[in-house]
Amino acid sequence: MWIVRLALRRPYTFVVAAIVIFILTPFVLLRMPTDILPSINIPVVSVIWTYNGLNAHEMEQRIVYNHERMISSLVNDIQHIESTSYSGVGVIKVFLQPGASVPGAIAQITASAQTILRTLPPGITPPFVIQYNASTVPILQYSLASKQLTEQRLQDIAMNRVKIGLSTVRGSTIPFPAGGKSPVIAVDINLSALEAKNLSPQDVINAVNAQNLILPSGTAKIGKTEYDVSLNSSPAILDKLNELPVKTVNGSVIRIHDVAQVYFGALPQENEVRLNGIPGVLLTIYKNGAASTLQVVEGIKKAMQRILPTLPASVQVKEFAYQSVFVRSAINGVLKEG
Repeated sequence: MWIVRLALRRPYTFVVAAIVIFILTPFVLLRMPTDILPSINIPVVSVIWTYNGLNAHEMEQRIVYNHERMISSLVNDIQHIESTSYSGVGVIKVFLQPGASVPGAIAQITASAQTILRTLPPGITPPFVIQYNASTVPILQYSLASKQLTEQRLQDIAMNRVKIGLSTVRGSTIPFPAGGKSPVIAVDINLSALEAKNLSPQDVINAVNAQNLILPSGTAKIGKTEYDVSLNSSPAILDKLNELPVKTVNGSVIRIHDVAQVYFGALPQENEVRLNGIPGVLLTIYKNGAASTLQVVEGIKKAMQRILPTLPASVQVKEFAYQSVFVRSAINGVLKEG
């Protein structure tokens, strides 16, 4: 009852306060994020290890288990740890105590991953360390397809043109595209030819590694001019890789094309995307937790209008699965009921 007595004693103060609230309401509503879910800050950090070719059991025993033990020793305010191992992928989720410092935990987990890296299988790369946010949801998808371009070329366009162009939109997160083929320089070894020349696959690997180097060459100053020096330590043309020597036997040089074939290929495809039966790739745009769905979708569409003219004419781009329709309908429903 004290607030009622205060209002009766100071009526003008409350009238002015009501007028101020009435005036500020439109500005607050315009600045308020419109989203599917409210911002949910869960103190969870995810660690993603990748090592192609390693089965799930070995991934768990040799990589995930070792890192879990180190995390439990070095990271503060841990509530519990969960992990899942797949073929070639291991995911560790570190759940923190309420109120724990997530940036501090990310720094500690990153440091532990760098420390344990030397004890893991050779050739493994550092893991991805990311913060989990329950409000990060997919809001828009783009499909790119073409009857003329290869799936390697489509993925290259999606990665290096579309994804990079859209990643500048504030509040958006774009993972690697689904579908397509990852381009690689492949070496197909002829085992029969290797056996006939008394060689092993490791000899071919050593020949490629020893003759495909990136070395700092520096500059050379001649008179008053300073020139960049280029070394031929790395082949600039794909066919030159086939000419690399592997071994010399009785004065005869055995080259890579004698026992193998180097060509422009792709990694084994693990997922496929089709647009009306045409091979393609799929880009999914996620919204960051604190961003507004409508603003992110509007920014993505504006950026896409600038990107489309730079794509080859044969590429078909289709937009679908956008959540802004649902959000706008929900807002209109609230306004109507109000």
